[in-house]
Amino acid sequence: MKRLHRLLAALSILHLATLGLATAAHAYAVAPGGEPEALGFSSSRLARIAAWQQTQVDAGAFSGAVAAIARNGKVAYLRAVGFRDATRTIPLQPDAIFWIASMTKPVTSVAAMVLVEEGKLDLVAPVHRYLPELKDMMVGVETKDLATGKIELAREPQKHPMTVEDLLRHTAGLDYGVGGTKVDQLYKSLYGATGVYRRDRTLADFISGLSKLPLAHQPGEVWDYGLAVDVLARVIEVASNQPFDQFLETRLFRPLDMVDTGFQVPEAKLSRLVDLPAINGPPDSVVADVAKPTKLFSGGGGLASTAADYLRFCQMLLNGGELDGVRILSPATVKRMTTNALPSDIRFAGSASGIVGPQGGSTWGLGFAVRSDAAWSMVPGSVGSFSWSGTSGTYFWIDPAEQMVAVQMIEVAPGTGAPFLRMFRNLTYGAFRVPDQPLLASAVAPVTIDSATLATYAGTYAFSSTSSRDMQIPREFGGLGLDVAIEHGLVKVVSPIPGMPAAKAGIMAGDIITHLDRAAIQGISLSQAIEKMRGPVNTSVRLRIARKGQDGPIELSLVRAQIRLQGAADLQVAVKDGKLLVEANGTLPMLDFEKGLPIAVVPASSNEFFVDSGDHTRLAFLRDGADTTMRLVLNPGPWQITGQRIN
Repeated sequence: MKRLHRLLAALSILHLATLGLATAAHAYAVAPGGEPEALGFSSSRLARIAAWQQTQVDAGAFSGAVAAIARNGKVAYLRAVGFRDATRTIPLQPDAIFWIASMTKPVTSVAAMVLVEEGKLDLVAPVHRYLPELKDMMVGVETKDLATGKIELAREPQKHPMTVEDLLRHTAGLDYGVGGTKVDQLYKSLYGATGVYRRDRTLADFISGLSKLPLAHQPGEVWDYGLAVDVLARVIEVASNQPFDQFLETRLFRPLDMVDTGFQVPEAKLSRLVDLPAINGPPDSVVADVAKPTKLFSGGGGLASTAADYLRFCQMLLNGGELDGVRILSPATVKRMTTNALPSDIRFAGSASGIVGPQGGSTWGLGFAVRSDAAWSMVPGSVGSFSWSGTSGTYFWIDPAEQMVAVQMIEVAPGTGAPFLRMFRNLTYGAFRVPDQPLLASAVAPVTIDSATLATYAGTYAFSSTSSRDMQIPREFGGLGLDVAIEHGLVKVVSPIPGMPAAKAGIMAGDIITHLDRAAIQGISLSQAIEKMRGPVNTSVRLRIARKGQDGPIELSLVRAQIRLQGAADLQVAVKDGKLLVEANGTLPMLDFEKGLPIAVVPASSNEFFVDSGDHTRLAFLRDGADTTMRLVLNPGPWQITGQRIN
């Protein structure tokens, strides 16, 4: 009964309709709280989450998963799939404990803002006010000897000292030291047998060792994912005069009733800890073993938690800093944390720069990635939704516009979790129902459509989203077909898109674009570079390129072509035996339609159809005037989803 009491306390934001207890100790299964339909979801489409997760378990992608989705403060979905252990003998339960890796960072960020609100921590203050050891850190700058080609590391003073805000927004000049630069090589000394980033060393020890190394960038100039939040954890210790683990326990975990969250899983709960996959090398290997005691309370990646606990943390943020009568932060502070905090001219570097930045459709607040551009985002959701993930595959996001929180807990090899978070997010938004779906009056009156008319509707239709809740922005523009990144202030070609102008002109991965229309572009931001390369279709742009191993620049004149980003899903429409058959054609299902399960839709008029089962998706085939391109509109009206026929 004590375990059940703690469970109900931990899930008090959930309106649970049924609670079934399994016979195994500490194991339980929970039915969704409240009817999913009453919360705006389709039960059958939510069930696709567990079905997809099971396919991943069967394929060996991960041993098990727990997913939780809440809306309007009530849970619509909470399920466990698979196994807790690597040998796949112990069924996974919803109260399983996972190493959450970098999902620790938002927790640390909230802790810092608690102190900011209390006046004990100043966002604009230099970090050395709290950590004097870091005052004289230099900045590492690589220089290349033009005669020998040898790269040397020079050191220069900071132009501006790193601030507390820089730590929160990853602009402090720190990275993880996992790349190939000279600074990265120095950072690796932090993790060795004689280093200071170890479980038997403290945050104070870590800061002492870090102070002897150079920064990777000038503070405030580059967004680079790294050790900044571990430094922030030590700042919190100094500002609060309390060990970081104790501060989190007394100021966050206990008030929020996060009963299973901490830096070490106690012995009594080890039977609920999910086995980790093989982790090669630090920093992950240092903080991942949450079954063992630690002195290094890593604010960047050291916590273990459950889906239920993290759901409570997220619900507090969605509520504007309050949960169950306990206020952690003010609404104004939560708003500040979840709004863009980056300067307009910021440059992006590091392994996460494809997620945060113009190419990822998101920016960074104070502890969270914030969805800022639906046209570039690789996941659905409202602009303004905020999120983060862990290298082991754990993931959450909060969508204030939809009053929704979603958490997925899995354990995969570090850095391999992106496809799983994208699929979970797509399936979640794809489960939204159309509010007050109207019934078709003509549904009771049979309609006959001739075969020639039906044949005009056959084809493949591409959609930019599987959900009416995603912002429907066309993913077409005039451009060169280049994927670029900013490295050391230079615009570097990551890859040209096959068949597009850049690829046809012979531009190669690794090329450096030095000039656009004869104007030098060194030092511009990634968003500025992308904007300059885009433009109206059939307009020209001149590039000057530097290529390794080639003397002198390469001058090219390219004509912009229409670029169409890959859609989120396709529908295949076919005619058979006088009926129109529709099925999903890709990895994602779409409303009532799934791959391999064609559905015969019922005609309601010469160009309108509906599904006479499931969620009764409505379809309308349309052309605009002289436009010969056929469009397929699903659920016409304010929540419609529109696709274009591509063949």
